[in-house]
Amino acid sequence: MLRFEGEKTRRSGHLGRENAIHDEIVPESTVQSGSCLRNGNLETPRGKRKVQEQCAHIRRNSSRSRRPSQPQNGEVVEAVTLFEVVSMGKRAMKSVVDDWVEAYIQDRDVALLDLINFYIQCSGCQGMVTAEMFQSLCNNDVMQKMTETFDEETGLQYKKFMAYPWILTVTWPVDMDNGDYPLIKPGPYWKKFKANFCEFTAVLIQQCQYSILYDSYLMDTVISLLTGLADSRVRAFRHTSTLAAVKLLTALVRVNLNLDVSKCNAQRLYQVEKNRISVKRTNHRLDQLERKRKEYEQKPLEIENMMNAIFKGTFLQRYRDVIPEIRAICIEEIGSWMKMYPDTFLNDSYLKYIGWMLYDKQPEVRLKCLLGLQGIYNRKELVSKMDLFTSRFKDRIVSMTLDKDHEVAVQAMKLLMLMSQNCEDVLSSEDCEILFQFVYTTHRPLAVAAGEFLYKRLLSYQGTEEEVPPKRRGKFGANTCYMRKLVTFFLESELHKHITYLVDSLWDWAGSLLKDWECMTTLLLEAAEEEALSDAQESALIEIILVTVREAAEGHPPVGRGAARKILSAKEKKIQLEDCTKITEHFIVVLPQLLAKYSADAEKVANLLQIPQYYDLDVYSTGRLEKHLDALLKVVKGIVAEHSDMDVLEACSRMYYVLCNEEAAIHRRADLARTQLIDELVDKLNELLDDSWHEGEGLCTDEEGICRIYSTLRRIAAFHNAHNLTKWNLYGKTSKLLVFEMEHGSLSVQMILPALQCTYFALLWQLASVVERSSSKETLLALNRELRFFCQICACYLSHKDKDLSEKAFTILCDLLMILSHQSSGDNEAVGALQYLPSTSLQSKMLLFIQDHVFTEEKEEIKDLTEEEEREKEGYKLNDLHRRRSLLAVYCKLIVFTVVEMSAAAEIYKHYMKTYNDFGDIIKETLSRTRHNNKIQSAKTLILCLQQLFQKHTETHGSTNSMDSSFTNIKELARRFSLTFGWDQVKSRESVAMIHKEGIEFAFHGAAGVEGKCLPPNLSFLLIISEFSNKLLKPDKRLVYGYLQRYITEPASCRGDEWHPLVWYRNSLLANEDEENSVISSLREWSPTSRSKTSYFKRKLSNGSLPETSHTETTNKTPDFLCTPDLTAAVGKSRKRLKSQDTSLQECLPFFCPVGLSRRCREDVIKAEDFSADNIGEDVDVVGADQVCDGVYQPCTWLTGADQSLESTPPHPCYTGSRWRGQIKGGSAGQSGLLEEEEGRVLQAAAEELLTHPAVGTMDSGCAADD
Repeated sequence: MLRFEGEKTRRSGHLGRENAIHDEIVPESTVQSGSCLRNGNLETPRGKRKVQEQCAHIRRNSSRSRRPSQPQNGEVVEAVTLFEVVSMGKRAMKSVVDDWVEAYIQDRDVALLDLINFYIQCSGCQGMVTAEMFQSLCNNDVMQKMTETFDEETGLQYKKFMAYPWILTVTWPVDMDNGDYPLIKPGPYWKKFKANFCEFTAVLIQQCQYSILYDSYLMDTVISLLTGLADSRVRAFRHTSTLAAVKLLTALVRVNLNLDVSKCNAQRLYQVEKNRISVKRTNHRLDQLERKRKEYEQKPLEIENMMNAIFKGTFLQRYRDVIPEIRAICIEEIGSWMKMYPDTFLNDSYLKYIGWMLYDKQPEVRLKCLLGLQGIYNRKELVSKMDLFTSRFKDRIVSMTLDKDHEVAVQAMKLLMLMSQNCEDVLSSEDCEILFQFVYTTHRPLAVAAGEFLYKRLLSYQGTEEEVPPKRRGKFGANTCYMRKLVTFFLESELHKHITYLVDSLWDWAGSLLKDWECMTTLLLEAAEEEALSDAQESALIEIILVTVREAAEGHPPVGRGAARKILSAKEKKIQLEDCTKITEHFIVVLPQLLAKYSADAEKVANLLQIPQYYDLDVYSTGRLEKHLDALLKVVKGIVAEHSDMDVLEACSRMYYVLCNEEAAIHRRADLARTQLIDELVDKLNELLDDSWHEGEGLCTDEEGICRIYSTLRRIAAFHNAHNLTKWNLYGKTSKLLVFEMEHGSLSVQMILPALQCTYFALLWQLASVVERSSSKETLLALNRELRFFCQICACYLSHKDKDLSEKAFTILCDLLMILSHQSSGDNEAVGALQYLPSTSLQSKMLLFIQDHVFTEEKEEIKDLTEEEEREKEGYKLNDLHRRRSLLAVYCKLIVFTVVEMSAAAEIYKHYMKTYNDFGDIIKETLSRTRHNNKIQSAKTLILCLQQLFQKHTETHGSTNSMDSSFTNIKELARRFSLTFGWDQVKSRESVAMIHKEGIEFAFHGAAGVEGKCLPPNLSFLLIISEFSNKLLKPDKRLVYGYLQRYITEPASCRGDEWHPLVWYRNSLLANEDEENSVISSLREWSPTSRSKTSYFKRKLSNGSLPETSHTETTNKTPDFLCTPDLTAAVGKSRKRLKSQDTSLQECLPFFCPVGLSRRCREDVIKAEDFSADNIGEDVDVVGADQVCDGVYQPCTWLTGADQSLESTPPHPCYTGSRWRGQIKGGSAGQSGLLEEEEGRVLQAAAEELLTHPAVGTMDSGCAADD
């Protein structure tokens, strides 16, 4: 048994004065060191010092293990507090409470004060609690003690409040406001503590309900305590006391429910006893039951008074608290009160609080509201009381399905489903149409919830089986009707390309319907004329069949519905194998019939031909179903002969590839059919070419003959992509056509396109065979010649007049160069001879092609168009954009993988601003990848881009015109480039320093030879590179500034407006470095640096190191030169005021830390951009800056003079240490929108933009507690 020791209050029998103050009670359990604290005078300095020393002693010993107390009666009793017992959780909570109740019965003051200390310590307070009794203090005196004060002498904070019949004084150190207290501490230990804390409160009321709960002393004191703490300005007190209070009210609700049951039982016993025969009636028994009945009638009144006191004193004050965790606790508990005790709490006066908090700014509070409402709407007997609430807040709940928080949107959808099931006509048809569309959203939990809503609302409505006519039921029952409804819904939604996402949303709820492939195929094959499906319905149903087969065979959601493929459990794998067997057994028989019926429809055939890739091919041999394989191959052969559509031909080629798998038992039969098909196609091509080809004249045939050759070449190209057709020697035939077209240009483009593809595939298959097995030197040399000759052919076709042919040649050329440039010898040394890099002339042609076909826009003709023509025009623009994005992406791959020179990217970077909406993601990803490969070269590419644009500007507008729009655009482009470096200045210091070095050299290039004047012709370029100054570290700014001085031979002559760029750039380097008087002193003329100091600085630069600077020199040094008085206004314009000398010293401290930087220091290093209101969202330009580094600062030692190269990398890393846990945020990434088709997802940098819908309403600022 726990033993609670303390000094009991010695009350005098007769109080001499009315307002006598008793001795304070300080039980041993309140002081963690085990010593008792007598009441000290907190108003005197001596008393304050005593309290301060004791608080410090408590904090020092708070983490030490308890020492056993002195032996008592021969036993050693371990003195522990109630807080330690509950937090450890090693004992059953019921026994802990029983021990406390026993102590309370023996001495209620000591036990109650121990309980008070328990709640104080649970708040994280390591101070002390003292108490003084009062009898009849007037209200003014009591209110004066309800204060919260701070003592500057002791560094302690005091809170006095009344916990009847005491006035408690809580003393705690000021550092308790750091926000670290048990309820919010991370880790499993503190998570368990929170559960134990809530359990203790519930068990306390449970164990006291038959004894001391109604003594008018315990609950009054506890409620007064929690109410007083909940009104504190300290977050820890408010949070802990609010949680305890609402859990206390929840426990009282359970007690009241038990009392209702006991009251009913007592009433029945009383009536039974009263109705007995008068002879057998026992007056004593009847009187006993009457007393018990009256007792049960009185106790609920006391419980309700306690509940009202807690609700009004705590809930009404804290449900609007500024801390979202406290608001969430209140809303969560009021929802449980409504479910547990609806007679009292389920009415409009309480429901309004949940309705109001649906508009809260924090998602966790909105989530608690929705979860509480789900528990109410899930019970039909409670829904009748929700009419007014439903009519008032239904629209808000519907809008919450668009919430930016995923979980809130999911729970809102589930709540609406419950409302639809248990409330009649609560959702209109417009509401349902909105909710149905969420089956296409990218967030899978929301889509699945919407799928459940669609299934229960549309596909499984009760009574459908009876409503279906007997003639239409058939052997599939209502599934036929459901399938028709699903097809109709899909067609009416007008999102025909998203059937995959519709099926995935319904998969968990309508799995039996979606796996009823027999029902689907019967609708396609055996439907009566009056019940036959339309052409659109047949196409939709065939697409549903394909998607359901894929979902069942692969067992994972489609692309965009999950980050990665999930790992299937043993049960899921078993279901997957059973589904594959079911698919194979059914479609082996049915698929040939479906292909024969729809052989003329290219779209339907292309979908049906994809089903065999999900077969279990062993079923053909085990089930003796080879005859159905022969039927399938025969039908597919006819489809190949009938169609020339590329989608159909590729589907046929893929099906042959699956059936010809060498591991399958049927591969010989399928391979024979494939060989026969290819023989027929090649023989037909040879026959056509022999009849129409004449040496020296080329192809001599009519349009029909050209069309036959073209269709035959397309069929061969489709099969050559997936099958090795080397033995048919197609390279010689197709290359002859390409060479003739290159020399004479008289062949039809329709023939050249498939011929170009066939030649490319033939070379790739030869290259693959060489890599896989060793070949002779002659074979390698021959292949090498053929590869280089084919590259010349493709380069020649880049200038072809036909746009489709030239773009196809460019794509093939880029892919082939990518393959050839990465051919390494490996095990086969001869393979390395095939490695090939493009020449300079070829790179120039390819870059010119990109400029002409990607960044050149066609002029639009302004004319009135009909709605249909406008739709066709938009579709054409979308396809054209996709085509141009593909061309740019395939070329940027060559830059990223160093196939072409990185400097070629400068031409692409020029269009970054102008084409940001169309190609910004591709260009930004290219910039990120190249910077990752080579920081220095990437920086040189950026500065080269800016230099070329500046030179073009000077040729057009002159070098001194810096106010023109073109110069402003260059400056803005430089600013956007600087944003891509992110906030990690240490990580990007080499690149930024290189930009400044190259920019300074370019700005002063040719300064001495311009008509004998000193003004450099490119001086305005300093304004452009000043956009990168804020990315420099402070020591690097000084180094760059010293490098700039070397180009200023005569500082005294640098006066006038023409030197404005130099002064502006100089101040951009010193703006955050020097004191404010340094800029003010720019009114004077420049003073040259002393020779000794300059020579010392140059000497240190030549050694490749930064001159060491002490703290005093860093903060008190003067500027090296001053600006002219004429430029004062320009220098001061749009410039922030500089920090004081003390602030500058504080900012420099992180760079002199000997070891790892602290978080506080790192915050000074990582500066934020001063964005304007127009560009507030441009932080999306950050490339590779999602993490910030912390570690030991090391000076940049590789920035050298103008005569030394900057190509070398630093001899040691510029930073060490772990990564910071921060992240650069580029806007909200919500979901809740309809899925947009992914267009141009190339270079692994597709611009996926999911619609973000913030909450419709936010909590009014006036609702926050005045804390």
